[in-house]
Amino acid sequence: MPDLAFTRLAGDENSAHLLVVGPSLGTGVAGLWQSTAQAIPDGWEVVGWDIPGHGASAPTTAAYSIDDLADSVRNRAAQLAAGRPAGYAGVSLGGAVGFTLALDPGPFAGIATIAAGPVFGTPDAWRERAAFVRDAGTSSMVEGSAGRWFAPGFLERDGATGNALLLALREVDDESYALACEALAQYDVRDRLGNVAVPLLVVAGEHDVVISPDIAREAAQAASHAGRDGARSAVLDGVAHLPPAEDPGATADLLVSFLGTEGDR
Repeated sequence: MPDLAFTRLAGDENSAHLLVVGPSLGTGVAGLWQSTAQAIPDGWEVVGWDIPGHGASAPTTAAYSIDDLADSVRNRAAQLAAGRPAGYAGVSLGGAVGFTLALDPGPFAGIATIAAGPVFGTPDAWRERAAFVRDAGTSSMVEGSAGRWFAPGFLERDGATGNALLLALREVDDESYALACEALAQYDVRDRLGNVAVPLLVVAGEHDVVISPDIAREAAQAASHAGRDGARSAVLDGVAHLPPAEDPGATADLLVSFLGTEGDR
């Protein structure tokens, strides 16, 4: 399994609930999630994990799968939860891990996927991106990511947040980023959604051009007969592909409403 770094973003081990959060490809979990973690009420310990070569996680040259990431997150979360109610929320690639965890949740009583679907694009497109980044580096992804990540006008309204995330993308290890692309090339759980084992919330940003609200609704409908209460979708207004950075308050409110209810059951 990949060796992932886990970072506490809010609360402590004495908090009543545990929330584990996961990042998008190209972001560090602290930069993406810190403002949302601070907006979550007392009573929650929020712990984030980083993709290899991103944020606090060491680079890797070893191939891995989304299932491998899910195994690492599940195992560490079981240690962190120590019997407490636990929930998971992940963005984009972190959301792909969320869909995978929903099939075998371990300690998680509820899972939210954000800006994620049961499949992303095509395998060929991901392999082409991996080859491109190996040749040109992660700095070559900044301009395109700026257009995909944020809703229109966000960089003008909050340039500090947006530019910090784009700067962090430049610092991601090239090979680690390419290996993450290849993991996404292999990822496809569309035919397994009926096996979702816990309540699932599929969240999309209103302006997301990667995972549209329609994709989120279709994924939730496909899993709607699974779990204790099935699955549902939600749309966050005014945001695109990185809601925890774009609207921390709305993201925190949505997660606490959903995961707090599930964790108390």
